Amino acid sequence: MDRIIEGLHGSIPVRWYSPPVGTASVKSATIVWIHGGGFFRGSLDQPESHEVARTLAAAGFTVVTVAYRLARISTIRRSPNGFGRSPGVHYPVPVDDVVAVVREVQSDSPNEVILGGASAGACLSAGAVLRLADGGADALVGAFFAYGLFHAALPKRSRRLRGRLRGPRRFVHTPMLLNLTNLYYAGTRTALAEPHAFAGGHALQNFPPTLMVDADRDSMRSSGGQFAQELSAAGVAVDYHVLPGTFHAFLNRPHEPSFTDGMRLIIDWARQIEAKDA
Repeated sequence: MDRIIEGLHGSIPVRWYSPPVGTASVKSATIVWIHGGGFFRGSLDQPESHEVARTLAAAGFTVVTVAYRLARISTIRRSPNGFGRSPGVHYPVPVDDVVAVVREVQSDSPNEVILGGASAGACLSAGAVLRLADGGADALVGAFFAYGLFHAALPKRSRRLRGRLRGPRRFVHTPMLLNLTNLYYAGTRTALAEPHAFAGGHALQNFPPTLMVDADRDSMRSSGGQFAQELSAAGVAVDYHVLPGTFHAFLNRPHEPSFTDGMRLIIDWARQIEAKDA
């Protein structure tokens, strides 16, 4: 079911997925799920949003997916009244959208809320966790992230990780290009350093129990692995997994075994979170 939630920057389209009748327990958590796309592309219809949500709903969870505002630069456009500037979209706008949806879901849901995201959506979700905690919002019961980039600059990749890389992303997921993408999203170098933009390297004590699932042959694993270590050092209960032989964005490929393996980890972990919170 498609709905609209009002946020700081206007209307935010969301899509609500309900579990089949009889599959959800009274205590089932609601999952807010944020797709990836490098901050500047992606939609509610892409498999990483729709198929992930459908799979979670089939497992008994209510799921809300979010069409957050995508990053874009300011451009000059012609109109009937002449030329005008179309404003850009940068941090904190996408994070604001995620936070607005989580708060609305928390106010509507009788049960706990789990926040999750993939790739750029994992970055946005991690920033939203810190924003919600700093704002005194009701605590999330858990958070889960798939193959995210959590640091303003990609941490150094080990020689072993570099040797694992295959395919075209070896050439587009280089530190230089990923760091430029981060700057494109943040808008300014000052914003890059803000914890709600990139949570990695900042105080993480207020994070809920967290699941992290990384792809094996993925440059971003250097950030995911380091972020998992930072969460653990902050005293956060973190489960960290690297799926052998997998590539970035495996949740966007629902017909591959890696999608099934990743979803199984997420569902099992979410059920454990529910059981602990019951």
